[in-house]
Amino acid sequence: MSIIELGLDTFGDVTLDPAGRPHPHARVLRDVLAEAELADQVGVDFFGVGEHHRPDFAISAPEVLLAAIATRTERIRLGTAVTVLSTDDPVRVYQRFSTLDAISNGRAEVILGRGSFTESFPLFGYSLDDYDRLFEEKLAIFAALRDADRTGQPVRWKGTVRPPLDGLRVYPPVERPPLSTWVGVGGSPESVVRAARYGFPLTLAIIGGDPRRFAPYVELYHEALAQRGAPRLPVGVHSPGHIADTDAQAREELWPAYQVMRNRIGAERGWGPTSRAEFDREVAAGSLYVGAPETVAHKIAATVRALGASRFDLKYSAGTLSHETMMRSIELYGREVIPRIRRLLAESVPMETEQGTAAAGR
Repeated sequence: MSIIELGLDTFGDVTLDPAGRPHPHARVLRDVLAEAELADQVGVDFFGVGEHHRPDFAISAPEVLLAAIATRTERIRLGTAVTVLSTDDPVRVYQRFSTLDAISNGRAEVILGRGSFTESFPLFGYSLDDYDRLFEEKLAIFAALRDADRTGQPVRWKGTVRPPLDGLRVYPPVERPPLSTWVGVGGSPESVVRAARYGFPLTLAIIGGDPRRFAPYVELYHEALAQRGAPRLPVGVHSPGHIADTDAQAREELWPAYQVMRNRIGAERGWGPTSRAEFDREVAAGSLYVGAPETVAHKIAATVRALGASRFDLKYSAGTLSHETMMRSIELYGREVIPRIRRLLAESVPMETEQGTAAAGR
């Protein structure tokens, strides 16, 4: 395997000032813009921003931020991680991304998902009782819009979440259709099959445990595509991590911010508090890609091989990890990690060898 896209994701995690006070959300958004500019300069393939509606994340209008990034970058692809389609209007989402695609000269992508938080449901007047139906039908609407744009035909759709779309057109059209569209899933078989049913590439959000446990989902996805007579489509991976000059430095920089973020979210979801031992286990054998460039490159390459992935996006922001620290991580990722990964994949190094080398570097 030699063709791989390597990207970065952020949710615009709210950082702290020198006195330990949260930065204003506006400051964080400006920092994300600078981080995206650097990612473009150092050769990162994709920059994704999440959508959240809560105090610890600054990005709630991802397309607006991506449009600003588009005007200050040249080559990097721009998208979401993810767009919470269940509580949005698919027509408006499509229009916003077709506009972003025009502004960025064809660099727009959208990753559609249900999201891992539920704050958008009461905020936009939706009921969690309709969680599955909303996403299923709105994904069908988006697929119909995308197909109509590709064929130049009016869109037609009928369901229960809104009045029918009967022979209507949506503007602006994508200049060079189809709009690049992925479906992000957390690992449920139903979600994997749904992505295949609509013919969308699959992004796996792997935030804990051995990434190889997702191999059956990749196999299920390809089987579902084959049953439809569809060609194989790309599979991507989204996982958290942090890069520094040494393994020890990367762990020590990330751990305090990771601990606070993990315990805050864990308390909301009924999880017990994390520990340094748990953190170190995730770094060593789980889905935290943390360390020096050589270590992280070997670990990403091993995951790409194990899952047959064609894209890997590193979620580089983590709680209160500082903007300056993240900028250094982005620079190392683009200038040192990405070239190493490409060499490893081109050399066809067996996965066991990669994992052993990475372990030896820690």
